[in-house]
Amino acid sequence: MAFFFRPKLVDSLKGYTREQLGTDIGAGLTVGVVALPLAMAFAIASGLKPEAGLFSAIIAGFIISALGGSKVQIGGPAGAFIVIVYGILERYGLANLILATAASGVLLFIMGLLKLGTLIRFIPVAVVIGFTNGIAVLIMLSQAKDFLGLKVNNMPADFFGILRTLNEALPTLQAPAFALACGSLALIVLWQRVFSTQQGQASAKGLRRMLQVVPGSIVALIAATLIALGLNLPVETIGSKFGGIPSELPSFVWPEFSWGNLQDLTMPIMTLTLLGAIESLLCARIADGLIGDRHNPNQELMAQGVANFVTPFFGGMPATGTIARTVTNVKSGGRSPVAGMVHALVLLLVVWVAAPLANHVPLATLAAILMFVAWNMGEWHAFTDLKQFRAPYRITLLAVFLLTVMVDLTVAVQFGLFAACITFIYRISSLSRVEELKDIDSPLLLNQQRQVRAYRFYGALFFGAVKMVEAIEDELPQKAVVLDLKNLIYIDSSGADALVALAQVCQKKHVRLIICGLNHQPMDIAKRTGLLNLVGNIVWPDWASALETAVLSDKS
Repeated sequence: MAFFFRPKLVDSLKGYTREQLGTDIGAGLTVGVVALPLAMAFAIASGLKPEAGLFSAIIAGFIISALGGSKVQIGGPAGAFIVIVYGILERYGLANLILATAASGVLLFIMGLLKLGTLIRFIPVAVVIGFTNGIAVLIMLSQAKDFLGLKVNNMPADFFGILRTLNEALPTLQAPAFALACGSLALIVLWQRVFSTQQGQASAKGLRRMLQVVPGSIVALIAATLIALGLNLPVETIGSKFGGIPSELPSFVWPEFSWGNLQDLTMPIMTLTLLGAIESLLCARIADGLIGDRHNPNQELMAQGVANFVTPFFGGMPATGTIARTVTNVKSGGRSPVAGMVHALVLLLVVWVAAPLANHVPLATLAAILMFVAWNMGEWHAFTDLKQFRAPYRITLLAVFLLTVMVDLTVAVQFGLFAACITFIYRISSLSRVEELKDIDSPLLLNQQRQVRAYRFYGALFFGAVKMVEAIEDELPQKAVVLDLKNLIYIDSSGADALVALAQVCQKKHVRLIICGLNHQPMDIAKRTGLLNLVGNIVWPDWASALETAVLSDKS
């Protein structure tokens, strides 16, 4: 077990000092403060109660840090899950959301167990950017209701339904809620600009250095809550909407659900799994660049799997690695998983001690916080940079973006992966080519074009490039065909079948087929498919000797 399951915590505790503990505790406290409003906001936007986000940040956050493959990654609820979680809730209900989340946890663990963590890197960047930007748009759109203070009883999950509902509810706009949301958003943006740690935390001193540690979301949350209470503003709060937050963690609950629904949940489960894997491993890679370390992707996936299997049965929602909180952890000095574990304990303390205070938090302010988060999670520059790329990249990115926003995230991911596969096949097939050798390449071919022909292959001979072999088969010479395969790096089963078919046609027409320059993988598949037997178990070392053999055998 220890051979394949080795959390980073085990290595981080070797030589761990009291000074490191103090730094990690400070970082954990800071990240806990940052995570508090985000966890509640993500849960509310997903259609859940605010405590679902807190419970997820506490339980999943602790498990991911304790068992993960990154030293500094912070786990918890993330904005990327809002759309898919809301859709599952609307269509299947809470019990099946628990089932889908737990099932995705199992799949994540299996992916890590099978060492598939590195495969996530093969998902094209166009697909990732397309659905990330699409999710950001949907998050902002979903928060328009609370941002404007609209009276909406049931918000649909689809794009056009949301637009129609918002348009119908516009006459119910509440000026106090809208003003509070705008003020909160302005304060967050201003705080970010003035006290951003990117301005150089090391050079800051005194009060400014202290304020840099405090996130703008917390400042806006406290300020808006005090203003709403002081002025007795008629705005919706966590207490008025959800009845407050419980001051203790929930016990284990096994919900009543139908296992027959598991088949219907296949695509939501796959989407949760894919999103969780992509988000966590992208976040871990960003963290590696910040601290100069290298994470273990397979261990990280197994930790994400355990967290997502356990958390839903304790009232939590899907969790993954979170970029904003991870970067905050690094900037605050966190350098071991202890910081992430402290962050979870800080949130637990908040639930125990300060849960009643959350009753007065305005939903308009949480909507403003999510608006800011959604804007920052989107890579909007990708749209202006499209002109630098070719048509397949542009089409894939825009199509995934539009499908994510207007249709469904699952459909967008399916299309993105399909488009990426088609694009990859096309590009590899365009790089694979065959050229016929002429008498200028070798004097031996002089006046031999009708008797002997020689061809040199480049790239990969796979199912998308077998036409190269079929073209040779259509124009066979009278005596011999020489195939120089030295520059072939890969032959798949379809390519091997095409060569076998060529060899069989050559036998029927009494044309000698001579092969040279087989590398390791092409040689292996030539043996396994019987191609070597068809050419007499002879592979010439280079095309010159093979051509000489063909020409001399012709003369003899």
